[in-house]
Amino acid sequence: MAVFTPVSLDDLTDWIEQFDLGRVLALRGISSGIENSNFFLTTEAGEYVLTIFEVLGFEQLPFYLHLMRHLADRGVLVPAPVPNRDGEILHALHGKPAAIVSKLDGSSQLSPGPAHCAAVGAMLARMHMAGQDFGIRQPNLRGLDWWHATAPRVLPFLSEANAHLLSTEIHHQEAFAASAVYRELPQGPIHADLFRNNVMFDGERLTGFFDFYFAGCDTWIFDVAVTVNDWCIDLDSGVLDEARVRALLDAYHAVRPFSEAERTAWQTMLRAGALRFWLSRLYDYHLPREAEMLTPHDPAHFERVLRERIARPAPPLF
Repeated sequence: MAVFTPVSLDDLTDWIEQFDLGRVLALRGISSGIENSNFFLTTEAGEYVLTIFEVLGFEQLPFYLHLMRHLADRGVLVPAPVPNRDGEILHALHGKPAAIVSKLDGSSQLSPGPAHCAAVGAMLARMHMAGQDFGIRQPNLRGLDWWHATAPRVLPFLSEANAHLLSTEIHHQEAFAASAVYRELPQGPIHADLFRNNVMFDGERLTGFFDFYFAGCDTWIFDVAVTVNDWCIDLDSGVLDEARVRALLDAYHAVRPFSEAERTAWQTMLRAGALRFWLSRLYDYHLPREAEMLTPHDPAHFERVLRERIARPAPPLF
């Protein structure tokens, strides 16, 4: 959620008239994140988030926006895209795709305890189940194919040890993706980026998941692994906190029981989740795009997480 495309109040004066939102009263860029240009938007009708999409195109975005609408209609706490008077939820601003969504209450919980992790686990399971009948299918665009395409671009920047780690882990994941166990894993739409800063809380009450713009269809257990790798670790070392892991997994399992195939895949999926974000952070760090207010994340964090997941097993799913 950086700002690659600046937007002013004057830019929105005429553009906002297609919505039943009244006049724009305030606009403020959001500095966190790395993919799109995001703004807090205040109008006479209330508070919203305006996003200009910098990477995803008009042909890809219906998946994300309609998924959010689908989940919201089924009681999952997510931002709802705001239609214009013609019922359209995907628009153009400065020649780029744009959307307005409702703003969630609360704030991000950056120091979660077991109760926060349990709330996240239960809502993630509800989200997976609610997405089963979503009619649009789009792959996880940061999955194995992207890993293969991106690794050669970052390898020249790595030490010999890290280049070896990246190459061997991709081979490990490739072999597992071809296995019979992998084919048995339940799949559907996933969030794929459910970090602490993409969830809102009011105290210990979860008020919503947001930033679905890395979502895609993939294994649900990969989504759980990505979530655990952020919510349930010591950020300095990457070591898992067993109490938080147990709270999140047990709450998820109570809503949607894990399968035996998922139990078998669990340790490998935790490694896959760490690999995905190590690779994307390497790319953003060494091959950055220009943007206002953008500070790339340190890729060394997920290198540590990946090495930690390889070195010692995590608590079991159930």
